Amino acid sequence: MGFRSIMRRTSFSRTQGSTKGFEVPKGYLAVYVGETMRRFVIPVSYLNQPLFQELLNEAEEEFGYDHPMGGLTIPCSEVEFLNLTSRLN
Repeated sequence: MGFRSIMRRTSFSRTQGSTKGFEVPKGYLAVYVGETMRRFVIPVSYLNQPLFQELLNEAEEEFGYDHPMGGLTIPCSEVEFLNLTSRLN
C-alpha cells in the first residue's frame, strides 16, 4: 500500500476540534500543513529522509516543541508538501 492511497483515505482538514475518526495506522504519523492546517498521514520512514528532515528543522525553528495543532505542524504550503512527499515515493 503506497503513500498516495493512505493519504486519500486518511487526510482531512481539522474540523470542529473533534478527534473522532482521526486514528493513525501503525507505522504512520499525522502532520498538519499549510495555512488551513490540513492533516496528512505519512509513513514514519519519511522521518529519515534528508528532504523531510529539512522540513522538521524548519518546524523546530518556527514552533519549537509547542505545536499549535497538538501534532507535528509543518511550516510550508500544501503544494510544497505534496511536491516534496511525491519525490520521496
